[in-house]
Amino acid sequence: MSDLAELIKTGAETLKAAGIPEPGREAASLLAFAICKDRTFLIAHPENVPDKAASDRYLKFIDRRAGREPFHYIVGTKEFFGLDFKVSPAVLIPRPETEMLVEQAVDFLAGRMGAVFCEVGVGSGCISISVLIHSPHANAVGLEISDSAIVIARENTSIHGVEDRLDVRKSDLFASLIEKERFDLIVSNPPYISIADFARLEPDVREFEPQTALTDQGDGLSVIRRMVKNAPGYLKEDGLLIIEIGYDQADEVVDLLNGGPWKDVAARADFQGIRRTVSAVFDKMKHW
Repeated sequence: MSDLAELIKTGAETLKAAGIPEPGREAASLLAFAICKDRTFLIAHPENVPDKAASDRYLKFIDRRAGREPFHYIVGTKEFFGLDFKVSPAVLIPRPETEMLVEQAVDFLAGRMGAVFCEVGVGSGCISISVLIHSPHANAVGLEISDSAIVIARENTSIHGVEDRLDVRKSDLFASLIEKERFDLIVSNPPYISIADFARLEPDVREFEPQTALTDQGDGLSVIRRMVKNAPGYLKEDGLLIIEIGYDQADEVVDLLNGGPWKDVAARADFQGIRRTVSAVFDKMKHW
């Protein structure tokens, strides 16, 4: 039987051969998960020999990761905005750049007592739940077309104690909303990757994450166009729309918004200097 140090070495070699970045770190993290310990235990007890069941479990995790299954699908969780969220292949793995949406939403909702916002494409629920945790005066509606994603989102609302504040509904964009529903804020991380760019994604993403949450099977803008067109019908006067966009889409999305009933249209760059979100305020006076 191999000790922890030997298992990490073996796993790291397998992951390195498969082209996995940071193979040593991932091997150690998978081993810690397999033996239900944290990584400090591995450092403090490299000579420890886990039982056969734990070793076998770890080696299966290594094989899955070497096959390019995302690390976070294997362990079943992903940290986002300081919170841990359950994830599965039914939902996108939360990305750090998406935290911009949360920051902008929280800033906008600050001081707006009784505010209600809507997330289009709620996925795991990480955006809405993070906003709610940091906006204790707000409530939300989360719209999602995928039944399996809805299951994950609802589990995450329970985990974080906001199940009474986030109403997760099955919906294709705004279809399930009633005519009189109006929100202070609409936020979305839509499928904005073009089909051409989708084909060039890393296999970890392309082959495992839900395709319908990544690409519109077209130019990457079709869902955004629908959202820009229909969102005014569900926003209060001076309500805010915030959309995450692709790395090269800011100018086109800004133009879309400038052609409609919007004001204060702005693109915001992420920590890499990429314009990652576009926001606009609904101007009722311009509404056609």
